[in-house]
Amino acid sequence: MNFELSEEHQAFADSVRRFANDQLAEGALARAHSESYPWETAKLIAEQGLLGIAFPEEDGGQGGTLMHSVLAIQQVALACPKSADIVQAGNFGPIRTFVEYATPEQKQRFLPGLLAGQKLISLGMSEPDAGSAATDLKTTAQEDGDSYVINGSKVFSTHSSDAELYLVYVRFGPGVGGIGSVLIERGTPGLMVGEPSSFMNGERWSQLYFDNCRIPKSNVLLGAGGFKKQISGFNIERLGNASRALALGRYAFNQAREHAKIRTQFGRPLCEFQGLQWKFADMSMRLEQAQLMLYRAAMEGETGLPTAQSTAMAKLACNLAGWEVSNEAMQVMGGLGFSQESLVEYCVRRTRGWMIAGGSIEMLKNRIAEGVFERTFSQRASKAA
Repeated sequence: MNFELSEEHQAFADSVRRFANDQLAEGALARAHSESYPWETAKLIAEQGLLGIAFPEEDGGQGGTLMHSVLAIQQVALACPKSADIVQAGNFGPIRTFVEYATPEQKQRFLPGLLAGQKLISLGMSEPDAGSAATDLKTTAQEDGDSYVINGSKVFSTHSSDAELYLVYVRFGPGVGGIGSVLIERGTPGLMVGEPSSFMNGERWSQLYFDNCRIPKSNVLLGAGGFKKQISGFNIERLGNASRALALGRYAFNQAREHAKIRTQFGRPLCEFQGLQWKFADMSMRLEQAQLMLYRAAMEGETGLPTAQSTAMAKLACNLAGWEVSNEAMQVMGGLGFSQESLVEYCVRRTRGWMIAGGSIEMLKNRIAEGVFERTFSQRASKAA
């Protein structure tokens, strides 16, 4: 079994690394601590062909594979952690669901701006009373002539403060079979984007309020019965999350390794202390283990869609490795690692958030256990007879 990248994949990774080092490494610290979305950087990344990497060429994409997308995120993140968010937004998450199920007319309206790095699409899924239990959502879509009227609210949506387009999970009718999704443009009457709030990692989000928000039927992405198709997209979404988590862990590892080579205490470099050597051995092993699981899941996407089991394992492994390694790297670097003068503390905060977003590590363990026992386990309380 060959665990090395193919010659073509390695050449692609090398080209992205050169671009990232030349164009993105400078200014990485400032980008990470800026509240505003890096639009100029997004346009630069789009011009390099790193948005829509695995989308069909007829849709304006690059015609590549899932592995190419994973490699692009990792190489960009190693030069500029914040810029990896741009690659994620242009290849994974709601944009991928959109490309999978949108009509030709919908693609013509929205894809050019998204793939040019000029606009963002945000996913409206979580609600105040529906997080991991996504099927408990209450946002409704009521048919009214040639329109649907949307009422409800969404929280914790990535890029919601800056997005021009929202892919919103709605309830057309009762039960799981009544759930689908619609496209709502910023500025639509009845949509209010709340004041920005910040997560611990500095990322901003705004609550979305829908008050008799009227949209044309042409803005329906997936009607009633579309929930399972939508949620299957999380198998891909999780690999984007996993790629960033692992890459930021490796970024922090690299920073700590260089620090340990040159920082001296008690008359010798830190790397000569056995206690720190063991830390680096453990960190290196965690990164390599998670990398193999990520690549395995991504390679499944070369011939189809990766399985829910392999993507759950990859995300769990990468989330834990990214968080544990970046946290240990910060400990190795002491005050410098804890300071915003380095990006290591930023990596700690970002990787911690990905253990919640895109499927919490607890929900991932539930999914993996279902694969182990080859059966589903309901997390809901039993109903009285």
